[in-house]
Parts: sequence; C-alpha cells; structure tokens
Amino acid sequence: MVKRIHVTYHLVVDEAVIDDEAKRAAIDRVLGFHAERCPVARTIGGCVDITTSLELTTWTGESAG
Repeated sequence: MVKRIHVTYHLVVDEAVIDDEAKRAAIDRVLGFHAERCPVARTIGGCVDITTSLELTTWTGESAG
C-alpha cells in the first residue's frame, strides 16, 4: 500500500527569474497550492501523504532535448 508520495518539480528558468524576488515568490506560491488543485492529489490526498519540493535550474540557452 502506498502511504506517501513525494514529487520534485524541476523548473528551468532564466537567471533573471531567480534574481527577481516577485517572480521567485510567485513560483513558491504556486508550488504551495498546486497539490490542493491537482485532480490526482485531491483524489488520493485523504489516503496518501503528498509532499512536494522544487529544484530550480538556470537556463543556459541550450536545448534541453
């Protein structure tokens, strides 16, 4: 039986976004309420402990693919 799920979001952003306090606050705010609006998390949230974290990476201008 699954008791907990941890989700790590990997977000690649321009360095200016990381340096901009308002934009960084917006990223953190969205991460904070995403699970309560995610249909899957809402379905299993009462039975499974769901935690999230964020890994920010600076975009270097190179293709990710």
